[in-house]
Amino acid sequence: MKIIKTYNCAITSKFNRNILNIVFLSALFSYIPFCLIAQSDSTAKKHQFLVLPIVARSIETSWSFGAAVSSTFHIKSPTDTPTRTSNLQALGLYSLKNQLVFAINGSIYFPGEKNIIDQQISYSYFPDKFWGLGKNTPHSNEESYNYKQFYVYLHPKQKVGKGLFIGLRYEFQAVWAVEYDSGGIFDKEQILGRYGYIASGLGASFTYDTRNNAFAPDRGGMMQFYFNHFDNIFGSTYRYTNFVVDIREFFKLYKQQVLALQAYGFFNTGEVPLRSLASIGGSNSMRGYYAGRYRDHNQFVLQAEYRVPVFWRFGCVAFTDIGNVGRTLGDLNFDYLKFSYGGGIRIALSKVERLNLRLDYGFGLKGGSGFYFQLGEAF
Repeated sequence: MKIIKTYNCAITSKFNRNILNIVFLSALFSYIPFCLIAQSDSTAKKHQFLVLPIVARSIETSWSFGAAVSSTFHIKSPTDTPTRTSNLQALGLYSLKNQLVFAINGSIYFPGEKNIIDQQISYSYFPDKFWGLGKNTPHSNEESYNYKQFYVYLHPKQKVGKGLFIGLRYEFQAVWAVEYDSGGIFDKEQILGRYGYIASGLGASFTYDTRNNAFAPDRGGMMQFYFNHFDNIFGSTYRYTNFVVDIREFFKLYKQQVLALQAYGFFNTGEVPLRSLASIGGSNSMRGYYAGRYRDHNQFVLQAEYRVPVFWRFGCVAFTDIGNVGRTLGDLNFDYLKFSYGGGIRIALSKVERLNLRLDYGFGLKGGSGFYFQLGEAF
């Protein structure tokens, strides 16, 4: 029997990571001819404004259809100091699994990159799957559930040194109309947030960024640490703290070939609700696993990708990942370690901006696999 639990609010929870991937568009059939035919890279405008149909695919959504408005631009500096490309997107999307998403997101780079603002606002209705908590949950545990969510994310950063930024982070998430099987895993494991909740938190970030491009860097790196504390004083239902460490390095090798590496850690302490749990899978890491196939309080992922230009605007990649989840830091060990691997094709929509359309196929353990059709690199 299905039951619906609601929290006394009119809003939703954290924006699902695999939805965020779709925000960056997945098959831009009108954008490809615009970039490849309507104008050359050498004469590309500093400001582009496009209305785009979307056809997307991932493990979690199957085929999705919608439309988006996309804007890329440079904010001119009085001294012509080069800055990376700013971008804003607005999206409406509906999937064959009856998932509905509306989102606005983007990053704005101010002159000289002395200030950067990342932001996102989204609403979604999302039928999803859940296997319980832990790194060894059996496939037979699979349960379907639905929820509605609203999410707001603001992250202004200020430059304090060469490549060094400090910032503030604010996240507001809420979930309501959670629908699941009564007496199933949600009730047996007493999953926090199954009745709906609000999470509101404030934190800080420390970033060292020497990447030479925002979309597909071929040298430099990024080291970012941030935390958010969610508390009743901010209006949050639960008290918990989220810590994230994200380290990336890019090496240009033989004939424009690039080795990309990432180490990612996601850690929680306190009363962690459903949509704030660490999870394995998705189109940006551990490709081949359903996003959220394994969930718990903490997570680590190591991934490597080798990117090779082939001819004209086409390239190919090979990637591999290892990762795990655990209730405590001690549980993040080699027991039931997760592996994934795969490859893909890249189509350069803009050589100047290094904006690629990517088609990836990933394989996880025990027969898990999936096809991804996205805009922009995984990391």
